[in-house]
Amino acid sequence: MKIPRVRISISAVLSAFFACCGLACAADRPFSNGKWIDLTHDFSTNTLYWPTAESFALETEFHGQTPKGYFYVANRYHASEHGGTHIDAPIHFAEGHKTVDQLSIEQLSGPAVVVDVSAKAQKDADYRIAPADLKAWEQQHGQIPKGAIVLFHTGFAGRWPDAKKYLGTAEKGSDAVAKLHFPGLHPDAARWLVTERTIKAVGLDTASIDYGQSTLFESHRILFEKDIPAFENLGALDQLPVTGAYVIALPMKIKNGSGAPLRIAAWRPM
Repeated sequence: MKIPRVRISISAVLSAFFACCGLACAADRPFSNGKWIDLTHDFSTNTLYWPTAESFALETEFHGQTPKGYFYVANRYHASEHGGTHIDAPIHFAEGHKTVDQLSIEQLSGPAVVVDVSAKAQKDADYRIAPADLKAWEQQHGQIPKGAIVLFHTGFAGRWPDAKKYLGTAEKGSDAVAKLHFPGLHPDAARWLVTERTIKAVGLDTASIDYGQSTLFESHRILFEKDIPAFENLGALDQLPVTGAYVIALPMKIKNGSGAPLRIAAWRPM
C-alpha cells in the first residue's frame, strides 16, 4: 500500500510551536496584567534615621574622564542598618534568631493584605493598631490568608521626609528618642497575629513597628521571637488594593545583619 505524503511547511510547524509556546509563556507570567508599585523611599541626605543612628552619606570616589579618555563614576556610602526603607531581621530583638542573610526569598515575598488605619493615625500620632482593627478588617474582607505579608497603612508616608512631622522631632541624639511620636502596632495585635494567624512578615509606613513612645519594643519582640521580620518606613501603601497585591522585599544580604536597606515593590492587578 502506498502511504500518501503529507506536506507540512516549516512555517506552519514554527507557527504552531510558537503559538503553544505563547500560551505556556502567558501561563508562566503572573505579573503580565498589572502594575508594579515601588514602596521604597530613595536614600539620600534627606533620608530619615533613628535619632541615635548614623544617617546616610554618599561620597564620591571618582567622577569624570579617566586618563584613558572614558567616563567613569564610583561612590562609597555609609549609614546605620536601620534607617530609610529597611528591614528589621528577627535577631534585632530576639537573640539567636534569624539574621538578614538567613531570611529566605520565599519569606520575603508573597501575597499582601493592607490594613488601613490612616483615619485614626492622622488624628493621633501615638495611635497603636489594635486587635480590633485586625478583626474589623477580617469582618469586611475575610480572614487574613496563610502566608500573607501584612502591611499597615497609617498615612505617615505623606509626611516623609519632614522629620518633625514624620518622627515627631527633628532632633538627634539619645535625648531625642523620648520625643518620638508616630503610630505603631500594639503588642496585643502583634500577639494576635502570631497566635491566631500564620503570616510571613509585617510592614508599615512609619519608623518602627512599635509606636514612637515605646520603651520596651514589645511588638518587635513578639514578632521576632517567631522569626517574623518587619519592613519599616514604607511608601506608597495608599496605591495598593486591600487584597490582591504581591510583595517582593529584597534587602541587602548582609551576613549576620540585624537589618538592612530594603528595596520593596508590590505588584497590583489592573
